[in-house]
Amino acid sequence: MFLSLLRITFQEWWNDNIIRFAASLAFYMVFSLAPILLIVVEAVSLIFSKERVKEEALNQIEMLIGPQGAAVAKQAMISFGLTDYSPFAAFIGVLGVLIGSTAVFAELHAALNKIWDVHPKPQRSLLKGMLMDRLRSLSIVLGVGFLLSVSLTINAVIAVMQSFFDTMIPGVPWVWRILNSGSSFFVVFLLFAMIYKYLPDVMITWLSVGLGAAVTALLFTAGKFLIGIYLGRMAIAGAYGAAGSFAVLLVWVYYSALISLFGAELTQVYSRRFGASVRPKSYATWIGEKSIPV
Repeated sequence: MFLSLLRITFQEWWNDNIIRFAASLAFYMVFSLAPILLIVVEAVSLIFSKERVKEEALNQIEMLIGPQGAAVAKQAMISFGLTDYSPFAAFIGVLGVLIGSTAVFAELHAALNKIWDVHPKPQRSLLKGMLMDRLRSLSIVLGVGFLLSVSLTINAVIAVMQSFFDTMIPGVPWVWRILNSGSSFFVVFLLFAMIYKYLPDVMITWLSVGLGAAVTALLFTAGKFLIGIYLGRMAIAGAYGAAGSFAVLLVWVYYSALISLFGAELTQVYSRRFGASVRPKSYATWIGEKSIPV
């Protein structure tokens, strides 16, 4: 059954022209990275120290895309920082950060609606629709901050456990590596579950969301090694010289966009064929052949 599900998912993923959507999404992801990190760091800094939050955020990025991509993200955060500006310039800068950080999720929202074949009702106010889309996207950004807080807490607990048990049971560092990898997988799983549940304009069960999020998190974990092999064989960083680190980031971001939308397609296929009933939210409606509730 699962192989059949994957086959149908790939067919719909291809028919929906997801490769083009992924390219568009990757463009927004690259230019939204710095403002998203800034908002997340500032939000989580209300609980933890700012330096610790920055370190954890960059560690998570490095675990996913390696040191070169993390270096680009770090430089982007530094360059995008709002310092020594006049009040008006600071206001414009903050507004730019908010717009930039939500752009990627607004684009992802459009891609997910394409996958589900839903769209906002025509009579919906354009301005109201744009504001709601941005607020929804901002809530996802803040959700990323919450997940970073969860990651920090889990890592702190693991560090305490390691310092305690190393004195009693030395020689088992592999246990802590497994726990750290497991915590990263859990955070990625929660992130995609949140995106697949709340971003598209459809009502979906958590069971359907869980399958798509789990598969996407697995592909993310595998992607770290697959992209590493690909970059090693293709020598992209060296071929592009000074822009090599940015090229590495682009490759990873495009791969991330592809598998994110594949996970969304899997969630859609599973929900329609094996999950509970799916219906559009109050402000949206079905389009095309999928306009009949299932």
